[in-house]
Amino acid sequence: MQAMPFFRTRFGSTAVELAVLAGHLLLYPTGITQERHLPHPAPALPAEDRAQPPVLLLHGFIDNRSVFVLLRRTLLRHGRRHVVALNFSPLTCDLRAAAELLSRHVAEVCARTGHRRVDIVGHSLGGLIARYYVQRLGGDARVRTVITLGTPHSGTRVAPLMSAHPLVRQLRPDSGLIAELAGPAPHCRTRFVAFWSEADQVMVPTGTARIDHPDLLASNVHIAGVGHLALPVNGAVAAGIREALASAETAEANEAAEGAEHVISVA
Repeated sequence: MQAMPFFRTRFGSTAVELAVLAGHLLLYPTGITQERHLPHPAPALPAEDRAQPPVLLLHGFIDNRSVFVLLRRTLLRHGRRHVVALNFSPLTCDLRAAAELLSRHVAEVCARTGHRRVDIVGHSLGGLIARYYVQRLGGDARVRTVITLGTPHSGTRVAPLMSAHPLVRQLRPDSGLIAELAGPAPHCRTRFVAFWSEADQVMVPTGTARIDHPDLLASNVHIAGVGHLALPVNGAVAAGIREALASAETAEANEAAEGAEHVISVA
């Protein structure tokens, strides 16, 4: 009898996953191309806008920006002025190359909006691309916060038959890329927030979606009963993302105030 709640939860999350998959297949064609943006130059930023960096949304494996339709809408509705959903090619075979491309996207968004830094929300593989950029390519100078949704930070053992794909091999727990991310990352300035769920059947084991690294400023947020595909469209996850972004702004404001007090005391 004690096992019944578990099976009910697992069945419920699977049903939701199938519904999300059906909806996403309908939306998928709308996200194949990159978003169009206004050209340069960037406008001068009023003080109240500088506290809210652009939010970049980065999708997962064999996906596109259409997965973020609902999340983007809720972020804009709650006051975010710049929310950009990026695409990387479905032919991408190397996560490191995707991270290099992300660095160029970040530079372009900063130049276009007038901001020095951005926040990134990455689903699954997208979160690992963002982490590699921040941790291994100096992206911590450009990225204030990385929020990951169901990202295999320690690698995943799911779908062994797909290991013929070089990108999937990089996501295995014993890959060289995962070993790189486990290495030292001293003085990394970016904050990380990792959302994970015990119902995420793509993360094997589920705890791999947590960040456990001594050099990273990381928080892990458990979302009960939410499957892998549902993470970007779940209301509780969206609320948690908004809260994480607001917390980053509060922490940044506190640090600025402490810095100003230090300058005054020295003077």
